[in-house]
Amino acid sequence: MELLYKSTRSADKTVTASYAILKGLAEDGGLFVPTSFPKLDVSIDRLADMSYQEVAYEVMKLFLTDFTEEELKHCINSAYDQKFDTEVIAPLVKADDAYYLELFHGKTIAFKDMALSILPYLMTTAARKNNVKNEIVILTATSGDTGKAALTGFADVPGTKIIVFYPKDGVSPVQEKQMVTQKGDNTFVVGIHGNFDDAQTGVKKMFGCETLNRELNAAGYQFSSANSINIGRLVPQIVYYVYAYAALVHNGEIKNGDPINVDVPTGNFGNILAAYYAKNMGVPIAKLICASNTNKVLYDFFATGTYDRNREFHVTTSPSMDILISSNLERLIYQIAGQDAAKDNQLMKSLSETGVYGITPAMRENLKDFYGNYATEEETAKVIHDLYAKTGYVIDTHTAVAASVYKKYVTETHDTTPTVIASTASPFKFARSVMTAIKGDVSQYSEFELVDQLTAVSNVAEPAAVTEIRTAPVRHTTVCDKTEMEATVKKFLGIQ
Repeated sequence: MELLYKSTRSADKTVTASYAILKGLAEDGGLFVPTSFPKLDVSIDRLADMSYQEVAYEVMKLFLTDFTEEELKHCINSAYDQKFDTEVIAPLVKADDAYYLELFHGKTIAFKDMALSILPYLMTTAARKNNVKNEIVILTATSGDTGKAALTGFADVPGTKIIVFYPKDGVSPVQEKQMVTQKGDNTFVVGIHGNFDDAQTGVKKMFGCETLNRELNAAGYQFSSANSINIGRLVPQIVYYVYAYAALVHNGEIKNGDPINVDVPTGNFGNILAAYYAKNMGVPIAKLICASNTNKVLYDFFATGTYDRNREFHVTTSPSMDILISSNLERLIYQIAGQDAAKDNQLMKSLSETGVYGITPAMRENLKDFYGNYATEEETAKVIHDLYAKTGYVIDTHTAVAASVYKKYVTETHDTTPTVIASTASPFKFARSVMTAIKGDVSQYSEFELVDQLTAVSNVAEPAAVTEIRTAPVRHTTVCDKTEMEATVKKFLGIQ
């Protein structure tokens, strides 16, 4: 049965999965969502005996119904190969009282690899299916990890260019070095004077600018997105929650049908939304624990029903979560509003114009499966220290936010349901913050000296992604003001 997609902001048009992947963002500014949630048509017991690639096919075939079996399996097998440093792709590690789903074994050592390794294959296949003649320009804003993963995925892919904007002073040294050393004649990296929300807003504005899009088309280009607003990013993320549940069954940690909770460090809301979609497919996920850092706009939303981005922006040790406009939340809003596009449009208009919106009591009732909380900088560091001291297991700052919130959840609710924590980045990506948490003041050491120390304390080999950037030359030096993003894109594309 064909599954179609529609915009969260207008119910009158449906499109195929491949079209939605190509467009990235709907013409009306909304996000593409499936017209219904497909149900898993293979039993968990069968999934438990499958490889990651096989589980990926069983999940993704239900969402990407206009891809043939041959096309989809080619995309999956091309993505999840030797680029990952473990055959299981997404290992589950039990530490203390939770299961850490390690999503950082790809080429850029962050969870974004799980989706961005496959997106270029999905997109080039979608372009062929839709007879696209224009060159595709991937336009992306990053808070640190999406940028490098997207650059790596699209580097030198024929028929594409990729332009990544990041906050110049809002990412870790390793994250920045990974991006500015990126190879590929079709790659462009720009630091902006502003924060991630400024970068994301600028990108969305370019997507919605009819004049710019006409100019692009005349020059033989069209925009698409590698951000989690693209449904081609979201669908592959659903896979690892299905896989994690099946792995727990396979390992004898739970019985088929037993509930689990899922705890996700959350910024743009895409990763936890994928878990929500998995739940709606039939995976027995009980509670979705949404963990925020000091930029706790989502915690406040779940606590009050009001989303308010008008607040101080904090730069933290978990920079990929330093976000005040969580774009993927719109997909959840649409769902809890009963798929009411008019209501969603009204709320997003309010957010755009005033920075605030409030949901109805009926909509809040539909959020009962979610729990929100946040961790301070001190709490984040403490959980890294304490988990290492107790178990020898080292986690990064983003995963630590989730671990801290998990402890708060158990204390408040006394719920001891087996819990999967999404471990979203390698600690090597944030070596200074992690080593500070473990050892105290390490200001006298360089970034790579701290990497060496982390290798010693964690008993884990330095990832290839870090080794590569030790001596890699800087290739991208463009910096612009947040108001100059469109002009910068035009310059890269030779459009006057």
